[in-house]
Amino acid sequence: MTTKTAEPDHRAELGGAAALFHGLADPTRLAVVRRLADGEARIVDLTAQLGLAQSTVSAHVACLRDCGLVQGRPEARQMFYSLTRPELLDLLLAAEALLAATGSKVSLCRRYGTDAMGDARAEAAGE
Repeated sequence: MTTKTAEPDHRAELGGAAALFHGLADPTRLAVVRRLADGEARIVDLTAQLGLAQSTVSAHVACLRDCGLVQGRPEARQMFYSLTRPELLDLLLAAEALLAATGSKVSLCRRYGTDAMGDARAEAAGE
């Protein structure tokens, strides 16, 4: 009788990291994070600076808030959003360094590159 040795459960072990990267996997969410790295902002500020609809920015900020990456501070009738952890900036700087080191390889990736992302958005929009 042979017994199978238990293999490590990488999904459980790395699930949190995968969820973090999935939460950051949208260019709009990254743009929001980049802007909030400069200091807190209201939805109206983000909308004007990113050139996107208020509903789009609100949905992405809500996602980042649900992920625990962004927090809101009410002041009078307004909400000011900021990053919850300074380590997020370190992560983005490390990502930029990695992208610079790999050149265009990530952008050219058939599964996750910029062309693939455009195709996925077109499919989601029914084009």
